[in-house]
Amino acid sequence: MSATLPLLNEPTSPPAAPLPGILDVPAEGLRAWLAERRQPPMRVNQIRRQILANRAESFEAMSDLPKDLRADLAASFSVFSTRVERHLFAQSDDTHKLVLRLADDRMIECVLIQDDGRATACVSTQVGCGMGCVFCASGLNGVVRNLTVGEIVEQLVRLRNLTDPTTTNPDRAPRLTHIVVMGMGEPLANLDRLLEALAIAGDKNGLCIGQRHVTISTVGLPAKIRQLAEAGKQYHLAVSLHAPNDALRTQIVPTNDKTGIPAILDAADDFYARTGRQVTYEYVVLGGLNDGPTHAKELARLLSGRKAHVNLIPWNDVDGLPYRRPVEGNLQGFVDTLRHSGVSVKVRKRKGTEIDAACGQLRRKVEQEAAAGREPAPAAATAPPDPVPAAAAP
Repeated sequence: MSATLPLLNEPTSPPAAPLPGILDVPAEGLRAWLAERRQPPMRVNQIRRQILANRAESFEAMSDLPKDLRADLAASFSVFSTRVERHLFAQSDDTHKLVLRLADDRMIECVLIQDDGRATACVSTQVGCGMGCVFCASGLNGVVRNLTVGEIVEQLVRLRNLTDPTTTNPDRAPRLTHIVVMGMGEPLANLDRLLEALAIAGDKNGLCIGQRHVTISTVGLPAKIRQLAEAGKQYHLAVSLHAPNDALRTQIVPTNDKTGIPAILDAADDFYARTGRQVTYEYVVLGGLNDGPTHAKELARLLSGRKAHVNLIPWNDVDGLPYRRPVEGNLQGFVDTLRHSGVSVKVRKRKGTEIDAACGQLRRKVEQEAAAGREPAPAAATAPPDPVPAAAAP
């Protein structure tokens, strides 16, 4: 009797839907799920503490939970709703970059920057970006959706898990010390979820990152800046200014035509008045476009008398965009003009350039490779050296 072989075009079962990430399950919902299994409410904190504080990346690793409960959790939830699509490591400066694939197959980026005893997580808040800054790879295809609270927290946890808790190197931190919300998307367009995620990150049973070690960047949404001020937190605010006048800023940041620099500065002044936190103004320096002596003088007049700091960011090259880095003489002249006018200024260090660490670059490359059906291009490095553990997909 011969075996019956399936037809080549026989329909197959659809893939199973991904399990929900447990960090996106509200505490009350998880308590109810536990109650159905006759488990006490304290298990909620145990589960979250294992992920947030103890670096557990599977339910099986949560040894303080009953074995049957661990099996039930694994059948109903995932520790991470994301998976690591690409992990690059720049040996020159210990910068890690992750491209994370979300449950809906969208992709985002996050970066771990290690320097001077700090470990800083740079995280995304949206898939893509709707602000349209002409120099930025993140917004080339627009915005798709806001990230969930869990998706924001997962970036922090995955990056924290790349730090080495046993390090004795004074230049390296054993855990995350700082957060900058400067990845993909406009953070204030997803403010409510971002604040909830940062509250989890700051909890003493979580990542334990103080509010003064968090910086939130914005292209400049006046109403949202005021909402952030009213939240009564001690987060730093960074405004992506990029130009000293409305005509040039609208050319670089198209959404400026709906706000304008005066309204943005008024909202930033209100933030300082309410919180006492100095506002940082980010300024991506584009050679031949916004880096001239006149621009420097205009910016100095604009910020003179304000409690403000300027971060000058020499532009990172992005394939397909026509901009270029400023020449060193122009950049130094810009710095000198601001300092002579009493404006605090610093040129941001370039980090992770060998791994496309500028926001949106690597994610765009991975998506283009996937769309073309090609194998991923060789990376500068795809795994960190020992003893730092690479984040593993669940």
